Amino acid sequence: MSPVSRLPARALAPRRHDEILKRLSAQGSVSVAELAGFFDVSRETIRRDLKMLSDQSMLGIVHGGAARFEPSEPAMSLRSRENAEGKTMIGKAAAGLIKDGMVVFLDSGTTTLAVAHAMTDLRDLTVCTASLKIALHLCHVPGMRVHMLGGEIDPGEEAASGIDTLDAMARFRVDIAFLGGGALSPDGEVTDFTRAGAEQRGRMIALAGKAFFVLDASKFGKLTPLRVPNFERAAGVIVDVDPAPALAEALSRKGPKLIVANLM
Repeated sequence: MSPVSRLPARALAPRRHDEILKRLSAQGSVSVAELAGFFDVSRETIRRDLKMLSDQSMLGIVHGGAARFEPSEPAMSLRSRENAEGKTMIGKAAAGLIKDGMVVFLDSGTTTLAVAHAMTDLRDLTVCTASLKIALHLCHVPGMRVHMLGGEIDPGEEAASGIDTLDAMARFRVDIAFLGGGALSPDGEVTDFTRAGAEQRGRMIALAGKAFFVLDASKFGKLTPLRVPNFERAAGVIVDVDPAPALAEALSRKGPKLIVANLM
């Protein structure tokens, strides 16, 4: 796209704001340098635009630009329709890391449900999960011993959460864990929507022999409110497609290995 005509920056502000939000919707994140070049205005003008949109809770400001800010997660029934093919690829890649006889933790979520669907050829597994859907699916698979972690049921997530769930997790010796997350932020870390979710995932990273996040491309470059404790100690992040080079580089600096399912 060619730059817009040079006009006084103030007169173009609504047009810039609309375009910034469109780009965030399509890309997940934008940079100050990119936007300044596109609109042919100063970087300071773009920073003021981003600050105004941030004050309206329409985006989140990150180093060098902005990212789409999502304060709450859609219900699982809505998320299940999004990028089913990508989640299936992630599920197969994750299941390939599981060996017969392991104790496996499966987090709640649509991508971890895809992992559960890919596990049905494995045998002699102990699975612990807070997800109603995952427990119901795997309890009918021969050779699976399924433990449902207790706690208050979140109707949107269709899973247990809270102090009781954290206590139940600590009783298991987990060989490998597959965790969901709210976003893979532009800074290269997995973030979450709720304190309970972030704490639960952080605890499991510390408990498991190895912990992997499973995130499809719809989570790339977004911002959610809370950091996941111990994220740097996770073994890896399994994704369906290559993220943008800057996002992949940011993740590599944090520590967890990037595993691209479509390259396996």
